[in-house]
Amino acid sequence: MRYRELALSAALLFATAAPSSATMLISEDRGGQIGQYLQTFAAVRSSGERVVIDGNCLSACTLVLGMIPHDRICVTPRARLGFHAAWMPDVDGHPVTSPMGTQALWKFYPNSVRRWINRHGGLSRQMIYMQGRDLAAVLPSCNAPRTLQAHARSHHRFSTAQALRYQRASAARDSR
Repeated sequence: MRYRELALSAALLFATAAPSSATMLISEDRGGQIGQYLQTFAAVRSSGERVVIDGNCLSACTLVLGMIPHDRICVTPRARLGFHAAWMPDVDGHPVTSPMGTQALWKFYPNSVRRWINRHGGLSRQMIYMQGRDLAAVLPSCNAPRTLQAHARSHHRFSTAQALRYQRASAARDSR
């Protein structure tokens, strides 16, 4: 167990210590507006950045599954994805399920994720969590040999400008 943690730490350190930008770290992301995530992940996809999920990636954050190629995403043992139906506030500010928003989310999810969601009751107001073995069946572990090699080949790191871009998106969400 100690060896795995050390290998993962070394891989993450090496991936973030190289000269340019190539890794986006997602941890404790509670989600937000779908449009903001579509823009952010489209930019990440275009840039060629890798994505490491190390903690919660909830709600709209899970769009990463459909926006970023799977060979550029890995998960740590702490990773947890949370899915629920999309919602919008009504005139009084109360959440109301948005069938159109939920359908938009659904279209982005890979078939393996859709099957998992269906097996766990579908998208509803109740958050369902994918982690552990279920998550490992969908995304590679960051400490898997192939993933470690991919990170070791990276000549880029998560730059401050990109960190601010992502943090800004999160800060804008949290202020609502």
